[in-house]
Amino acid sequence: MSRSHFPADFVWGVAAASYQIEGAAYEGLKCPSVWDEFCRKEGVIANNDSGEVACDHFHRYEEDIAIMSSLGYPTYRFSINWPRVIPKGTGQVYADGLDFYDRLVDTLLSKNITPYVTLFHWEFPQALQDKGGWLHPDSPKWFAEYTRVIVDKLSDRVRNWITLNEPQCFILLGHYEGTHAPGLKMPVKEILAIAHNVFLAHGESVKVIREEAKTLSRIGLAMIGRTFIPHSLSPQDIEAARQAIFDFDGMEHGLWSNGLWFDPMLLGRYPEGYYSTFGDLVPAIGPDDFEVMAQPIDFLGLNIYQAPFVRMGPDGKPEMVPLKTGAPRANNGWPVTPQSLYWGPRFHYERYRIPIYITENGLANQDWVSLDGRVHDPQRIDYLRRYLLELDRAIADGTGVKGYFQWSILDNFEWAEGYDKRFGLVYVDFETLKRTVKDSAYWYSNVIKTNGEALYEGL
Repeated sequence: MSRSHFPADFVWGVAAASYQIEGAAYEGLKCPSVWDEFCRKEGVIANNDSGEVACDHFHRYEEDIAIMSSLGYPTYRFSINWPRVIPKGTGQVYADGLDFYDRLVDTLLSKNITPYVTLFHWEFPQALQDKGGWLHPDSPKWFAEYTRVIVDKLSDRVRNWITLNEPQCFILLGHYEGTHAPGLKMPVKEILAIAHNVFLAHGESVKVIREEAKTLSRIGLAMIGRTFIPHSLSPQDIEAARQAIFDFDGMEHGLWSNGLWFDPMLLGRYPEGYYSTFGDLVPAIGPDDFEVMAQPIDFLGLNIYQAPFVRMGPDGKPEMVPLKTGAPRANNGWPVTPQSLYWGPRFHYERYRIPIYITENGLANQDWVSLDGRVHDPQRIDYLRRYLLELDRAIADGTGVKGYFQWSILDNFEWAEGYDKRFGLVYVDFETLKRTVKDSAYWYSNVIKTNGEALYEGL
């Protein structure tokens, strides 16, 4: 009798993003993205690293796909580098840049690997940033034009699309806190205007895919699945965790509220707390804006790695519960909290009633090649096992989870952290670019082959 609750059609896969793995930053006529420019600034990236070479996936994609195929990975989520395809962001299309993704898709399909294409994973064209970036009122049209180019080229073979990856991050870290590209520190009023434009860009992109794709498409979003774990199973603590995710409690907390980031695109409205929290900072809302933003989509992607614990405080508001001294942590400092993969999907499914995909989950680890020539990463295996068991429990309790993408297939450029934090199932020597398959990659292969049953071995 099977102990796994993963449905027979569950989508298992791995994920990556173009700037983090491709390299070839100035190949041919490609123009810079905001990340190319940001990495040129002194001291903003650990060790002054950049994605200029990264994993050189642009030149080594066939080798990387062969590795995925040998491991039996059925699905690959990757992103397209906007200025590689349209160097100035709008206008002239660079055929050679577009052809790379054409070859990538063909190679995946030849190995029976299903592509999931993320249209925007932060590779914003610097030429458009110079015109005002996402604050420009035409930015939704720019994104729709770019979507049209990709859909025209790939939609005869690609059926699965993700419009945006983590708008919370590229807007708040990139434009408010300034720690990510383009490295700006803008006032809240402009941040809310940018968010509004990004929601419109998502909606316009969905409309293009629906109207112009050559095959029946499935469309989703990949969002930070910002989650809080109830300290106990009391109804009060569960409600505290739900409130902490979606409600507004002051401006700084409100800027990260999932009510702000999810509701416009999934429910066609901003929550009441948005207006009461931000008041006259709220952008002008056009008569058709919510209709555009809330185009029907097929799945909600959640990127979940960790979450804090909360309980209901005596004032009726959530209060944080500190981690125990010496609690387990990943190499980037994030706490290891497998319950986040139970509560995150559950809370979002309850609110939005849309199929859930875990579009990112994984461990930043301290990996190296051992004397035997292999990479032994038992911590990653244990981490993934714990998290996937919690995801299985969520499914057993009625949460509609339909897919899981491990982050990441390759060790890669981890944004402001440079190359210090290794998330990959495949080890990359960043000097020689040699790939070494880690123990965890073989383990994950067996999880997929058994549709999760291997998670229960020995339990």
